[in-house]
Amino acid sequence: MKDLGKLATRDAYGQALADLATQYDFVVLDADLSKSTKTATFRKVCPERFVNCGIAEGNMMGVAAGIASTGRPAFASTFAMFAAGRAYDSVRNGIGYPHLNVKIAATHTGISVGEDGATHQCIEDIALMRAIPGMVVCCPADGPSTAAAVRCALEHDGPVYLRLGRLAVPTLYEDLSGFAFGKGILLREGSDAVIVAVGLMTARALAAAESLAEKGIQVAVIDMHTVKPLDEALLLEWAEKTGAVVTAEEHTILGGLGSAVAECLGEHRPTVLQRVGVRDLFGSSGKAEEVLTAYGLTAQAIEEAVCTAIARKSLR
Repeated sequence: MKDLGKLATRDAYGQALADLATQYDFVVLDADLSKSTKTATFRKVCPERFVNCGIAEGNMMGVAAGIASTGRPAFASTFAMFAAGRAYDSVRNGIGYPHLNVKIAATHTGISVGEDGATHQCIEDIALMRAIPGMVVCCPADGPSTAAAVRCALEHDGPVYLRLGRLAVPTLYEDLSGFAFGKGILLREGSDAVIVAVGLMTARALAAAESLAEKGIQVAVIDMHTVKPLDEALLLEWAEKTGAVVTAEEHTILGGLGSAVAECLGEHRPTVLQRVGVRDLFGSSGKAEEVLTAYGLTAQAIEEAVCTAIARKSLR
């Protein structure tokens, strides 16, 4: 995998807002965390379209909904635990139900928040947002895909949940002209199994595939950046070609990418499936990489899951 450097997706989000400020007429709101969510980058170039709502996340979602009802898209940012958790009722009833043009950009997602511990390590947000009718759920893998997702969010008519992280992640993409919600990206072909990954686990899936290739095992890798709507056509194509699917996500395996993939395969093409993710546990405090390792969110864990899936496939 070519080394293109590392960047946190929250940093790419803030820069994308600033870069798009003159091309689109939108408003950015924050819950007194603009330095952490990186919306401060937008505020510097366009302060007249920035609103600090204070530590009142539910109210922020209502303000964003009001702005969107006037015809201007609104981005509402805070930590995922507050955006998807504390403000859930406001998101569901104030944004989802009227299908308003609000883009909820939640940072500090997953257990890679590290030292902040379980109270701030939101691993349930994809499940919560997936369940809201009409909500797009997107979790980009790197900086360039984050910038592409922000543009797609602006051009999409309706609510969007963008899942962003604090930890710097490898840059995977140089050209993303074809990025679109609901269209996964095939990063690698293979005949023995397919890894369907999202967010920071995408780079780890590629690392696992490269390690397996050295052992003679050829594995395809899909960046399923949009968990809802899921790219069912791409998933089913590679489930058919390989007969073994592994999902990888920095989220509980209950209700996230693994569940979405299982639902699709169960309805359309029953296939051997192994899920890599947090397994019905709360997070814990520690350095980000140490916590990720402790919870099995590593390239090695993905590699082991692929081997298990292939072994199970041979028994069918």
